[in-house]
Amino acid sequence: MTAHTQYTIARSGQISEAMRRVAEQERLTPEAVRDGIAAGRLVICANPAHTNLRPMGVGAALTCKINANLGNSALTGCASGELAKVKAALAAGADMVMDLSTGEDSVRIRAAILAACPAPLGTVPIYEAVALIEDAMDLDEKHILQVIEQQAKQGVDFMTIHAGLLRQHLPAADKRLLGIVSRGGALIAAWMKKHKKENPFYTAFDKILEICGRHDVTISLGDGLRPGCLADASDAAQFGELEVLGTLVHRCRAAGVQVMVEGPGHVPLNEIQMNMEKQKEICDGAPFYILGPVVIDCAPGYDHFTAAIGGTLGAYYGAALLCYVTPKEHLGLPNVQDVHEGVVAFKIAAHAADVALKRPGARERDDAISRARAEFNWEKQFDLAIDPGRARALRKEALKEANVTDTDHTAGEYCTMCGPKFCAMRVTQEAKKLAD
Repeated sequence: MTAHTQYTIARSGQISEAMRRVAEQERLTPEAVRDGIAAGRLVICANPAHTNLRPMGVGAALTCKINANLGNSALTGCASGELAKVKAALAAGADMVMDLSTGEDSVRIRAAILAACPAPLGTVPIYEAVALIEDAMDLDEKHILQVIEQQAKQGVDFMTIHAGLLRQHLPAADKRLLGIVSRGGALIAAWMKKHKKENPFYTAFDKILEICGRHDVTISLGDGLRPGCLADASDAAQFGELEVLGTLVHRCRAAGVQVMVEGPGHVPLNEIQMNMEKQKEICDGAPFYILGPVVIDCAPGYDHFTAAIGGTLGAYYGAALLCYVTPKEHLGLPNVQDVHEGVVAFKIAAHAADVALKRPGARERDDAISRARAEFNWEKQFDLAIDPGRARALRKEALKEANVTDTDHTAGEYCTMCGPKFCAMRVTQEAKKLAD
């Protein structure tokens, strides 16, 4: 018997408790949330088996959300290390988490993450499916469905399903500078070439829908042909796959399964608006979940910056969920500090877009910290900061370099950039008193 997903409930005109919670978080009416879900333009990733879950809404009409990718690799990572990353990501403000484990013990690692994570958890089933067999080319439909079923039973809330990459797209992908950079996309492309058969995730899509519907798993349609460099952005391969994803969106909705769509990738700044608008049109407004986009290719070690720049613009033009990028992007598996820095960069990106879009209450924090600055209330400024720890540390460092202690009676009335004589706010406040 098919479970009642949030989509099914919304289509019936009812309002679930999860919808009420999301409405309260977003300062919207429950009816607005219900109608967004019923239209397929908002999703609540919530598998009932994830018992400690706090429901989270994703949609262009809501505040922009942040996802943090975690998980071990075939070379490094363990359960305790990944749990530390989960805690760091949530502490820094991540709204959702994905376990991308590709090494051994992925089932136990995912179970531990689910138990510790109140945020929606996502996976990429092909990773585990390939990790559990000797040769990736031995992958088959039965094995794929078994892994998806097992992960759904565990409590996974959303899954990336690479069903849009078809054999017809391979010639265009072969012409690229970097080819296929998606791990799932590359594995499926190699499988199709070897077996001369269609993508098994595509041919088994109805069966995947049945499993996801039964367990209230949201499908995140993967972009196996996302561009991995600026030279490959907005090409025939990327948009050919997007057309297929648009048809799969309608198949998900017809089956009563919530769906969102994943997007690029590496995209020049001037092409981001077009990419967002094209996805909205082709995928009928399904929530767009984007990686970055990374706007330049030549800043390894700083790709949390290059991606956050693109993420801000992407969110402004309609993306609902940003997948963070860490300083280790293109270089290696991120550690706890990398996770923290990646989440912070993308919280800034999402917040900037929310403020620009005038989301309800989005600017309250900014106005509050401005009032605290005017009052020289340093502790309140730290508390309101996106990264309070770093703000405190830099203030302490600056005072130490200037040989000023926190107990100095003037230390709270200026920063060491200007000092007491040139502090514009202090001078302004004193001038106001004179005018009175």
